[in-house]
This record gives sequence, C-alpha cells and structure tokens, in this order.
Amino acid sequence: MDCARLWLGLLLPVVAALDFIYHHQGQMEAFLKNVAQNYSSVTHLHSIGKSVKGRNLWVLVVGRSPKEHRIGIPEFKYVANMHGDESVGRELLLHLIEYLVTSDGKDPEITNLINSTRIHIMPSMNPDGFEAVQKPDCFYNKGRHNSNYYDLNRNFPDAFEFNNVSRQPETVAVMKWLNTETFVLSANLHGGALVASYPFDNGVPATGTLYSRSLTPDDDVFQYLAHTYASRNPTMKERNPCKAKLESQSGIINGYFWYPLRGGMQDYNYIWAQCFEITLELSCCKYPRTEMLPSFWNNNKDSLIEYIKQVHIGVKGQVFDHNGTPLPNVIVEVQDRKHICPYRTNKFGEYYLLLLPGSYVIEVIVPGHDPHLTKVTIPSKSQNFSALKKDILLPFREQLDHIPESHLSCPMIPLYKDLQGHSAATKPSLFLFLVTLFHILFK
Repeated sequence: MDCARLWLGLLLPVVAALDFIYHHQGQMEAFLKNVAQNYSSVTHLHSIGKSVKGRNLWVLVVGRSPKEHRIGIPEFKYVANMHGDESVGRELLLHLIEYLVTSDGKDPEITNLINSTRIHIMPSMNPDGFEAVQKPDCFYNKGRHNSNYYDLNRNFPDAFEFNNVSRQPETVAVMKWLNTETFVLSANLHGGALVASYPFDNGVPATGTLYSRSLTPDDDVFQYLAHTYASRNPTMKERNPCKAKLESQSGIINGYFWYPLRGGMQDYNYIWAQCFEITLELSCCKYPRTEMLPSFWNNNKDSLIEYIKQVHIGVKGQVFDHNGTPLPNVIVEVQDRKHICPYRTNKFGEYYLLLLPGSYVIEVIVPGHDPHLTKVTIPSKSQNFSALKKDILLPFREQLDHIPESHLSCPMIPLYKDLQGHSAATKPSLFLFLVTLFHILFK
C-alpha cells in the first residue's frame, strides 16, 4: 500500500511552492508556463495582446475544458495590476492559480468549481507600469500609468459622456478579449483602499446622480456580489480600515458615490460585454512591503474563491426555435430590468442572467415578433455549482435564422446621455440620504 501511494505521488504534477515576493515579468512568465506545462489537462496559457513596450498580457485559464467554451459552463475572470503600482492583486492571483491547480482532485469544493466553471486569470494588465515602479510606496507612483502615460482605468468607452482619448494597446486587447468569450462575472483588483466598489462609476440623473450615486438595473445583485467578497475579508469589512475620509458600509460602496470617473473598465464590462464586474481595492498601501504579502493572501483567499462561485447564481439556458435550433443574437432579459445595451444570446443560443432568489419574468425579443415571456423562480438555495437551468423554445413557425445587423450593434457612444426619467432603483435610501447630508454639513 505504501509503495502504491509513493508511485501515485510521483505521477501527480508538481509545481514548486510560490514564494511570497513580487514577481517581475520574467518570473511571472516562468511560473505561468510551469503551471501550464505541469497541469495541461486543466489549464491553458495564452496572451491576449501586448503592452506598449511589447510585454505579453498573459491569461491563464483553469477548467475542465480550458481551451474552449462548453455550453452551460459559465466564463469567469479576474484581472489585476491595471494600475502598475497597485501590486497586491497581481501576487494574489498568482497564488490563487497555485491554490486552484494544487487543490484540484484533493479539495471537493475546488474540484467542483473547476468542473463547473471556466476561470480566466490575468495577473497583470499593465506589466509596463509594474516594471516602472522603483520601490514600494503606499501612495502615488509613476508606475500607475502605462508606458504612454495613460491611466488604463480611464481609457475605455464611456456610456455617460464622451471619452475621446487614445485607446491604448492594453485597453484594446481587453476589449477584443471580451468579444471572444461569454464572460458572466468578473472582478478587477486594485490597491490604495480596502473596499469592494460596484457600478456605476459614472452616471447621469436618470441613474441617480442627484442622490450622489449611480445605480444599475441590477443594483441588488451588485450589492450582493460586493458584500459576498467584503464580508469574508476580515479587514475589508471593518468600518474604516484605511482611516479614509469617506467610510464604506460594511466594506462596499457604489463607485459614483465614492468618486465619479469616466472611461472605467467595470462600467464597460457591464454595458458592452454583458459581464457583471466589481472593483476590489485590496490594500491601504498601493505597493506594500513584501513581508505583508502572506497576510493579504490569508485575508483574501476565501473571498476570492467564494466570489468565483457567484457566477452560478440566477438562471441560464439556451433559446431554440420551433425546430430545436439554437438562436444566437436574440435579446434575453428580465422584464423589469432592461439594459441600455440589450443582453443577447451568444453563438450557441446561450444566455446567463445573474439574479438573486425570487420570481422573475424573462422576456425574449426577436425582431418582427411579440415578446415571448417565461416565468422563472430562482430558489433560495442555489443548486450545486449551477444556476437554475431554463431552456426556452420559441413557438414562432417561420424561419428565424436571420436577424438584421441593425438590431445587433450597440454603438460606442454615451448611451445614457439623453436618457430621461428615474427607475425605482435610483430613488434615495435613508442610508445614502444621511451620508450625503453629513458631508454637506461637515465637509
């Protein structure tokens, strides 16, 4: 028996334990390539593009089908180091990769997560900025921007006002990447504060800015997602961990309420990529001392894993015509939470809607037909690593294989610029009213 265990141990992949240090580009590449080689059955390493200085923007995919999408398996992503001097997230994602691949087959939770999810991890979106940092610093460092001196989190198209800046190679690479996958849930990792921030980062009166916030039609889901992460991080959920001027509520905050910004990545993900993304600020210091890295991993490991699992809330399925053929590019949304850039099925006819427990009416819209309505009830306890599965068969008898191109495009313009009226979600809560009043009186 002991000999059998010894041979089994020799057959298992081995990756040298990852040190708690800051890994520069060469070290990071060596680690990622080692993981991809030793765990080739569950990983796929690829570059989505290059930085201004030609460094690869690496993404490691973890899943049972790491090289391609499988129907019913949602796509999840983490992106870190968008600001080159905000370094903690970069190292956390490297350690997350190590934890996932070494726990597969040993830890039932991680094994089930890999079985049911395709996880994309980008440790550094701004490798040039990281390499430009000269020494650890809690505050501003020149490595924040890319090599063309652009802030990448101000470089995306904006849905609220014109953002006529030169799109940077790193930004363009991410935008193209978003078009190649059906991403459902995401987080981007930053530093300089300890809080989980949720969309919108910019806004107009129609999204609630008159009440010092800007809310999406899915605000309940976003607050839940942010709370899921923050509540499992012992320092983030403290009332004011960084002794900042503005305190957050249980470690979460609306992006616009915190401070408005134009051209942010999380708003772009939600509006144009159909992907729910939040921003995780993980350290009061942007670039803390190396010896602090183990404590950051200990504080964030459970949150990182639990957040990935949230890609399995809500409802998912395929839309078929009366012959059972999957229908791409048809609008599928909940009746009372329409997106300004409508959410559509992918090329396999799939849809994924992140929803909290409750009853909803799903509306499927095909040009030339009345909306097709389907009632669903999301149970209070989610299924085992799976959203509620609900396929939709449309009763239309005529051919549905051609949808006019005009119905598919969502222009890269300020879509909210002329939107009138207020949704129920933008009405002020007592909490935000009191916080706003406090700042008016005491700022």
